[in-house]
Amino acid sequence: MRTKVIRLAAAVAACGLVLGACGSTKDKPAAAASGGGTGKVGATLPLLTSPFWQAYNKYVPQMAKEQGLDALPTVNADSDPAKLITDIGTLLNQGVKGLVVTPLDSAAVVAGLKQAENKGVPVVAVDVAPESGKVAMVVRADNKAYGTKACDEIGKRVKSGKVVQVMGDLASVNGRDRSAAFRECMKQKYPDVKVLEVAAEWKADKASSGLDSLLTANPDIKGVYMQAGGVYLAPTEQALKRKNLFFPVGDPKHVVLVSNDGIPQELTAIRNGELDATVSQPADAYAKYGMYWLKKAMAGETFKPGPTDHDSTIVEISPGILEDQLPAPVVTKDNVDDKALWGNNL
Repeated sequence: MRTKVIRLAAAVAACGLVLGACGSTKDKPAAAASGGGTGKVGATLPLLTSPFWQAYNKYVPQMAKEQGLDALPTVNADSDPAKLITDIGTLLNQGVKGLVVTPLDSAAVVAGLKQAENKGVPVVAVDVAPESGKVAMVVRADNKAYGTKACDEIGKRVKSGKVVQVMGDLASVNGRDRSAAFRECMKQKYPDVKVLEVAAEWKADKASSGLDSLLTANPDIKGVYMQAGGVYLAPTEQALKRKNLFFPVGDPKHVVLVSNDGIPQELTAIRNGELDATVSQPADAYAKYGMYWLKKAMAGETFKPGPTDHDSTIVEISPGILEDQLPAPVVTKDNVDDKALWGNNL
């Protein structure tokens, strides 16, 4: 719903109603829009074959309830961008007053966003930003930082030789950001390290077959960056075992492994000396702040760049698209037991 941002003084004069909010640490109260921030809401999932998204799926109804929202059962796009658009249409036809959408393809999702805009239904995008279209907020961590953090973790341990990045889907801004950042960081900071790549599209089978071929041709690999530990950790470990290249952390023959997600399985692998590090992508906070911003948008609030009240910053990532960039800490053996990590509290 379109709202007009007015100055606080004018709002106080006009019966105390503030139409709009900012990204400051204290958001201003909103005027009641259509539904006043109430009504049924829908949430989509990109896939359920990853433990990360399984965890997020469990958090969604809990976080919706905390915001006083009535969430319909989540719908799973099953890695199909076209099905996601169909799912959005189905939820809109069920009369939802707000949507939390997890895009698969940053360009393809724009068609679904247009459907929601035509019906006046606010949308919050989680994990992946759309290339264009109307969203009240994108809830996401800085995915370029994921690639850079992984680069630095590998670079600390590998000074020269070959490393592999098992990439996500390059139709997603996440896959592009992580891949480009890792590449650029390695080039600038660790010029003696050569980066090889596997295009795995967030799919375990593609990671497995791609690594098999690459390891056959390059048995001297010294490190692997997995852009999604939830789908890539198991096939990566299995591929290394098939090639007799799987050795524990600390062994001179150990292949350094760094991932993204922060799922319980990764934390266990770190404790067991199998995985060197991961970047904890906040599944709980994705669900929490997806519903948090949706509640505000449904009540007619609008937002602008700036710090939030939950240790993050809202940035304008492209004209008209704001992103709440949530913290995503690096996890190693030094902090793997930290109770603040969602993977320790699922």
